[in-house]
Parts: sequence; structure tokens; C-alpha cells
Amino acid sequence: MFSARGTLVVLGGGDDDPMLARLAAMLPARSVNIEILTTATRRQPARTAVAYAHAFRQLDCPNVGHLQVDEYHAADEPDTLQRLRQARLVFMSGGDQERLTDFLLNTEFLAILKEKYQQEDDFIIAGTSAGASALASFMLIYGHGWRSHMVGQVAVAPGLNLIPGILLDQHFAERQRYPRLLHAVLAQPHLLGIGLSEETGLIIRPDQPAEVFGDEVVVVIDGAAVSYSNLPGLPEDEMISGHDFRLHILTTGQRIDLVTRRPFNGSEAGSPAPAAAKAPRV
Repeated sequence: MFSARGTLVVLGGGDDDPMLARLAAMLPARSVNIEILTTATRRQPARTAVAYAHAFRQLDCPNVGHLQVDEYHAADEPDTLQRLRQARLVFMSGGDQERLTDFLLNTEFLAILKEKYQQEDDFIIAGTSAGASALASFMLIYGHGWRSHMVGQVAVAPGLNLIPGILLDQHFAERQRYPRLLHAVLAQPHLLGIGLSEETGLIIRPDQPAEVFGDEVVVVIDGAAVSYSNLPGLPEDEMISGHDFRLHILTTGQRIDLVTRRPFNGSEAGSPAPAAAKAPRV
């Protein structure tokens, strides 16, 4: 649980219409200002913004704008910063998460975004796919299938650090990203690895464990108790090895305390998830 007063919502990609409906219901009023940030979207960002604006208007949210931050629009343009200050929801579209860090790190825009998240009770930041990954402390930017079990076949980069201590990946089950998240956590066991499947995500509210929503699963990989790793000094393209990971598979309504790393079953945030039943003898 974090000290921020705002709310953060991340989705693993895929169909995000249910997420948009959830976000609209979370707003203090449907008439508040919503801004679509399309920095991660390399191709046709304006078309993407129009599509999201239309979707929100279908949900009775009339005041939807487009924050353009890219090669042609600096993050710290006065009009952009003013609109950011007035927003109650900032939604980050998918695409390439490195574009978000390339254009937002070390800007006044990011400082304002973090300040609003820390201090404003009714402020929401949301992201899907790349827009979700970039919100964590670190994000996975490279790694494919079984090759991610080899040294040199995974790359991790700093994110925007709105979710401290977290390493986030998306399209997790659909793109077979278990190996690369395991590898990344083995390399940085102080980070909690979270893999978001498509149409599935987390809601991070103030002073509460993060809550899973959606149709699939959220995978949590905890390397804090790893007892063995062969990574130090291992040559490139050699297979990695690690012992004693903790792994949680969470479904909708279940929760995870991102500080203590404890999972909870359903709404009973004061009690850990029950142990699995023992298999019957045969």
C-alpha cells in the first residue's frame, strides 16, 4: 500500500472497453476533464485519441481532450501543462513504453503528474499495455519466449516510477512472457514482478491492497527469498537458474499488498489467501 492519495489503474492490453467503463464509474462526476496521453502510440496518435474520446463520450463523459507529447510537441508546453493541471483522469494509450520515458522523464509534466497523484484524492492515472508498463519503477522492453531464460536475452529499463518497487509486464500470458519476468526478477530480486494478462489489470487505491479486475489473471513473482542464483558472472546465452521464487496467480476481486507482498482472497484484505487444498490420495 502506498501513501499516494490518488488512484492508479493498469491494464494488460487487449479490449479496454470494460476498463473505460470502470474508469468512468470511478470519476467524481462524468463532467470532469479527461485527457488522453498518446505518447506511446507511434502511428496515428490523433486517431487513437479520437477513438478513446468517442468511447468516453459514449459513457456520458463529454470533456475529453488529447495531450500530445511526442517528437513534435514538447511535454512542457504551457497549454499542455495547464490542461494537465485541470485533468481528473489521465489515460495513457498503448504502443511503445520507451517513448513515454523518452519524452516524459525529467520534465515538469511528469513532476505535475506525480504531484497530482500524490496529493489529489479524486485524481486517476490509468494506462493500458505500454501505458501500464511505463507507470512502474521498471519495465520490460525486450525478451521473447524460451530464449528469455538465457543471459543477454532480456532488457529492463527505468519507468516513470509512479508504482515504486514494481517491475511490470503486459500482454503477459498471451505473449508467453513468464520467462522474461522470471529472469528480470532474478536479476533484481528487490523488485516485485507483476505480469498483467490482457483484459486484466490492477486498481491501486490509497491505503488499500491492489485489487485485480478483468477476465484473466495477474501473475506476481516475488524473488525476495531466492536462495540461489547463477546469474553473477554467467556468460551471455547461458541458461539462468534460480531457486525459491514465490509465485501468486490472482483473479478478479483478489488483492495483493504491494509493500508486504502478501496476497488476499477477495475483499477480505485483512487475511491472506487460503492455502490450496491437498490433493487426494490415489
